Amino acid sequence: MRRSILLVLLILALPGAAPAQSKPHPTPEADRLGMTCGQILKMTSAEWILYFNDKTHRTAEDNPTGVLRAITVYGKCYDARTDSLAAALARSGKSPNKAARADFAAFEMALKNFAAKALVDATAPADEQKKAYAALYEKQFRYEFYQQYEARIPNAVRPSPVATKPPAPVATPPARADSPPPADSARSAAAQEQARSDADPMTMAKNRFGKLLDALPDDKMHELHQVFGEVMGPYSISEEMRLAVYRYAIFLLESPFATPFSPPPF
Repeated sequence: MRRSILLVLLILALPGAAPAQSKPHPTPEADRLGMTCGQILKMTSAEWILYFNDKTHRTAEDNPTGVLRAITVYGKCYDARTDSLAAALARSGKSPNKAARADFAAFEMALKNFAAKALVDATAPADEQKKAYAALYEKQFRYEFYQQYEARIPNAVRPSPVATKPPAPVATPPARADSPPPADSARSAAAQEQARSDADPMTMAKNRFGKLLDALPDDKMHELHQVFGEVMGPYSISEEMRLAVYRYAIFLLESPFATPFSPPPF
């Protein structure tokens, strides 16, 4: 018995005889570079990518994989924030109902379908970075969907507006009987109205989107127009989200060498 114990102790003392210990694996949060999601989301996605490349001592040009990793981190943090908002709404009883969630899920599916076709049919087909940016860009819609419900505070007591005395109307001098009628007034009013319409963000986005579609071959143009109609037509979305959809569609179709129509939403 004593010999058996000594033999066991001798074997354990030999090099390599100790029980194997698992090597530590890098944590999924390693690419956050020691930052929390809250800290990362205080930056825009472009700022975060620059920060990520700086800390990894690379540039975007020679570190395409790093850019994709940075986008992935930002996207996961964005999703986590949306999930947290959805959970908070559920706890407070302000969460969207089942019908609203189903309607939005169908809208998201239609949007993904359009995005997949647009990335292929664009005049400059998308590379991996463009696809990654597109996936990141798309996350705004789910977050904005829940934000609409966050703003709906039931039974909120709103302060009464302060009564203010309206300004006195400006007197208009009567027209002289011998004064000629302003012949260009109608044209001037129409021109001003047209200028206001052209400066409207939605009008500008629709015009830009139309130009990008017109630049495509007829078959692709008609296909994308139809698929985009399936995104915008049957769903209950706000005007702000409609504008965001147009800007997203423009981003998908724009050449990477063109000046962006609008900056990313985050």
